[in-house]
Amino acid sequence: MSSPVNAEGAGEERVMDLSYDPPVAFRHALDQLHATVAAEVGADDFGPSDYLPGLTVLLQSMDYDPRFSERGRRAAWGMAVGVLRGRAQAVAAMKANPGFDARAVLAPVVITGVPRTGTTALHRLMAVDPRFQGLQTWLLDSPMPRPPMERWGDYPQYRKTVAALDAQYAAVPDAKAAHFRAAEEVHECCMLLRQSFVSNLWSCGWSAATYDAWWQCQSEAAAYRHFAKCVQLIGANDLDKRWLLKNPGHIEHLDLLFAVFPDARVIQTHRDPGKAVPSLVSLLMNMNGLMEPDRTQQRAENLLRREVAKWANAVRKCEAVRARHPGQVLDVVHADFHARPMETVEAIYRFIGMDIPEDTRAALLRRIDEKPELSRGVHRYSITDYGMTADEARAPFADYIARYDLLEMRA
Repeated sequence: MSSPVNAEGAGEERVMDLSYDPPVAFRHALDQLHATVAAEVGADDFGPSDYLPGLTVLLQSMDYDPRFSERGRRAAWGMAVGVLRGRAQAVAAMKANPGFDARAVLAPVVITGVPRTGTTALHRLMAVDPRFQGLQTWLLDSPMPRPPMERWGDYPQYRKTVAALDAQYAAVPDAKAAHFRAAEEVHECCMLLRQSFVSNLWSCGWSAATYDAWWQCQSEAAAYRHFAKCVQLIGANDLDKRWLLKNPGHIEHLDLLFAVFPDARVIQTHRDPGKAVPSLVSLLMNMNGLMEPDRTQQRAENLLRREVAKWANAVRKCEAVRARHPGQVLDVVHADFHARPMETVEAIYRFIGMDIPEDTRAALLRRIDEKPELSRGVHRYSITDYGMTADEARAPFADYIARYDLLEMRA
């Protein structure tokens, strides 16, 4: 439905884009930001104005909260430009493809759970099945109807994503072991949700206490409406393929997910929070030194306490919503998936009402045997580096840990 365009795409890792000169004061640069994006996209339509309050608070926070290095200032501004560009490009593509949303997204399979509980491994394993469609990394920041795979290299958006990820891993090689991304592989819904500028992600890349305090008082309903339209847009050329989506943050907003996809089939993954949450903080801190070289230890300790509280609250909210949607959520314990991956996959396919053809089964088993997630090294971290013990991290999750028998005491 669409063809390659000349404007460069963003790629997920706009944190590495240092090509923009940042303003003297971010809080006074709202008009400059819009003008920069409009000039690149060739259009000044950013869709509904519900994104403006969050963007305004974000820019104010960027002046007040972090102690950016000069490189960090450039990178943060580049990220703001890239995400707003993605929103503008999504709106332009929707206008260029009338009728993209005429057909509802039926019974999408959605993987969610506290971060670092196996969501990515499960997502990429199931994505082997060609009957599914997903959100490829390169399309997340520049949404458009997904073109045929053999033509992706013709798109400047795709090439920019490849280059941005290469730069990311050249700067922080350890990030490959922690959470590898590739332009052609499926990635997370949060990259679309953040285009509404009401997103947990804006509190993760650098110190952002002002924005975080504002975000915790907001609804993400508008962000979910934008996200759902982008899913329809990206899948407009593949209407007969079932959607396979993934985003840890959905557990905190399961009510909003069901509001946009009422018949979704949700797979919720579970792991000992004393292992999962410090792993998340280690991942987030991989980039911290590039953005904010000072206060690293304080930032890590603050971030761990924030993430423990955030995700403990998320699992409580999730349980309440699940009770109103019986039969729509399947539980997968990380230890079971790790020990018996094919049995777990078979249970998921029964839950979503799909068979596993022999060629698909062979492809699934091949990926399980290859263990690609381990091929780029081992992600090593210690919770004690962040001023907390595993038992302290587990305490707010006590009921959750007991419900799913998640306690892991091995070294």
